[in-house]
Amino acid sequence: MKAAPLSLNQRRWFYPLVYFALLFIAFLPLSTQRPYAPQDTALVIFEILSRATAPYAAWGWIFHVATLAVVGLTIWRPPLGSRAVPAWFGLNYLVVAATQTHAETPAYGYALHTGALVAEVGLGLLWLWVAWRGRLRLSFDAIPRWRWVLLPLALLVFWSPMRIEGGRVVPDFNPLLLLTAPDYGLAYCFLTPVFLFLLILAWPQVDRFAFRVTAFNGLLYALFNLNHWANPDRVWLGVMHLPLLVMALVALGLAHLTTKANDRVQKVP
Repeated sequence: MKAAPLSLNQRRWFYPLVYFALLFIAFLPLSTQRPYAPQDTALVIFEILSRATAPYAAWGWIFHVATLAVVGLTIWRPPLGSRAVPAWFGLNYLVVAATQTHAETPAYGYALHTGALVAEVGLGLLWLWVAWRGRLRLSFDAIPRWRWVLLPLALLVFWSPMRIEGGRVVPDFNPLLLLTAPDYGLAYCFLTPVFLFLLILAWPQVDRFAFRVTAFNGLLYALFNLNHWANPDRVWLGVMHLPLLVMALVALGLAHLTTKANDRVQKVP
């Protein structure tokens, strides 16, 4: 019997091509009012990120409450929550794209993080499509126990215990930040680990393409932010990006190993 033709996302070249496209987007040049040297790219991005969400800090509680609400809805009614979760995070990515990707900076004037804007709009629309098509099934009944080991990392970024003092990023373990920290819902690198944690819990009942795109894009920005460890004033910011790195690696590992296992099963006569 002739084998059924492979779908586009089953072809060997498909995901390498997608990953290359995400890498290309991530390296799109910044748009600034005043020119910057290429070696100062990381500095320009830090200036954008340290100022972009400040006007919206008072709204941080909305993102915490909404996230808890969709998780609670999933516990109560999994089918309904399974649509609410991707819909909420898709909308949240669009909010991040609108707020975190641009700012008026002292050294470079108005600056736009072009690659982040494109990626976050893309992720937002992708997860809204997943919600519309019902391509996520999240239930807390039969989750492998080892996946719960990642919960403290998700809670860390949900809490976002940090503040900026001048040019320094310092810890701030104020418990009120568990519901009010603006960095969680308005920062891509803090929002994504929480979402990836929920997707890891749901795997493999997740749209494979959306899962892998989200994980790989998260890995890119986690690696970019390793540079914080080299700056004594931003070491704590480096610590705060570890959840993104770990969640992205675990998610990609799950997706890759499951694909390999499925391929082996299909080859058995």
